[in-house]
Amino acid sequence: MIEPEDDGKARTFSQRLRRYLVAGLLIWLPIVVTIFVVKFLVGLMDGTLLLLPAAWRPEAVLGFGIPGLGLLLALLVLLVTGVAVTNLVGRKLVTWWEEFMQRIPFVRSIYSGAKTFTETVFTGKGQAFKRVLLVEYPRKGIWTVGFQSGEEVAEAAHRAGKRLVCVFIPTTPNPTSGFIIMVPREDVLPLDMSVDDAMRLVFTLGVVAPPWPQIHKSGGQDQDAERPEY
Repeated sequence: MIEPEDDGKARTFSQRLRRYLVAGLLIWLPIVVTIFVVKFLVGLMDGTLLLLPAAWRPEAVLGFGIPGLGLLLALLVLLVTGVAVTNLVGRKLVTWWEEFMQRIPFVRSIYSGAKTFTETVFTGKGQAFKRVLLVEYPRKGIWTVGFQSGEEVAEAAHRAGKRLVCVFIPTTPNPTSGFIIMVPREDVLPLDMSVDDAMRLVFTLGVVAPPWPQIHKSGGQDQDAERPEY
């Protein structure tokens, strides 16, 4: 039979062991996740080396591969392409290319959709993925963080008889996947948090919540605060 004081020492040792393991986990887990993500992205970018002739690739010239060289090549290709299409001749070639793509069945739908998405996200047109919203989903009383992905769809708004806003609901811990819901504008609550903070909230399963300066200004969350205008 274990004496009471021995049992106390065992609990103390167990608590210290758990604390040390958690402390080590807090150090190594972010490092491992960061290395994994960076390695995946670098490997993805290295696929651009396939654009080079086989005789020009690092394996053929140096006898070994250089991790990250594909990223430099991808940036170089983007830079050269951007310079080329900003002049008169380049814009004309782009116009011809788009007209050619529009003549191909099925491909034109994919190309036009991808082009519209790219222009919306990267050129600052509209409010796509620039505003964080709070919506009641999947039912009343349960709130979900989402991102405004576009303005209302005309037909859907007409059929529903009210103004709707398209909201992208990301999945966790992978916010790059998710689904679209259309929510009445009066049921949407815009948030002050940035898109980066919201992504971090989703990625960390809600563990890392961004601070809200309003709490410090008022000394606490004001439950009776006015609903922000959308």
